[in-house]
Amino acid sequence: PRSALAMQDIFDEAGLPKGAYVNVFASNEQVEDIIADPRIQGVSLTGSERAGAAVAEIAGRNLKKVVLELGGSDPYIVLDTDNVAAAAKTAFRARMGNSGQACNSPKRMIVMEDIYDEFVAELAGHARKVRPGNPADPETTFAPLSSQPAADTLVEQIQDAVDKGAVLHAGGSAIAGPGSFVEPTVLTGITPQMRAYSEELFGPAAMVYKVSSEDEAVALANDTAFGLGAAVFSTDVERARRVADRLEAGMVSISRPGGSAAELPFGGNKRSGVARELGPLGMDEFVNRRLLYIAD
Repeated sequence: PRSALAMQDIFDEAGLPKGAYVNVFASNEQVEDIIADPRIQGVSLTGSERAGAAVAEIAGRNLKKVVLELGGSDPYIVLDTDNVAAAAKTAFRARMGNSGQACNSPKRMIVMEDIYDEFVAELAGHARKVRPGNPADPETTFAPLSSQPAADTLVEQIQDAVDKGAVLHAGGSAIAGPGSFVEPTVLTGITPQMRAYSEELFGPAAMVYKVSSEDEAVALANDTAFGLGAAVFSTDVERARRVADRLEAGMVSISRPGGSAAELPFGGNKRSGVARELGPLGMDEFVNRRLLYIAD
């Protein structure tokens, strides 16, 4: 809510016409009434699968357009690299941005077996070096999660994986003190029996998988209910493109972590949502097209 209020202050100060942007801090029940109101022509939601399903149901019942940007468990495929340490550093920074609380964060790192051991070791080393604290403190390199329930859920998911045989290379526990902190975590040995295999880990936890071929990498990357983003790294761009073309994701980046920009469409498929935000495609989602035919 605070960031939304800050945005409204900026828009007002910039001279945006009054009423063009309005924050409405509504309850679930009020939101249902708002969506049903005939003055509302479309709905866009960024949130969980559960919230997306609820909003889509109400919007569908009232014949309203809907855009859903939901969860993700994005694959981050490293096929080869000239510098494993640098590759791991880039991956770590991408995963830990916003303390791992990003829908398109690279939660599943899929690494070729010849560089896997070094990659995992480098990743774990970075995880052990963070300095948690108040984000306003310049000495802080790692901020807390959004809430205590979010932190508790992540620790439960990690512990479930460890209890079922996953290898914990770094982190895995809550950090005592003010703020909802969880240690940056690196896990390997994740199997389908574990919650972490199929659930989104919305926090500072990276899962690393070892593969021996492009086919294995693609199969693992696509073995998820989500389909938001993906990234592929290789010194051979054509090799990366060949793998990228086979991924079931709404957005794929080559030689860089996934991200977003105002001019680029953002969104996924499968349980990651429907339609697109941002860019021309995002604008078109809420444009009503009309045919005007003039007879000779």
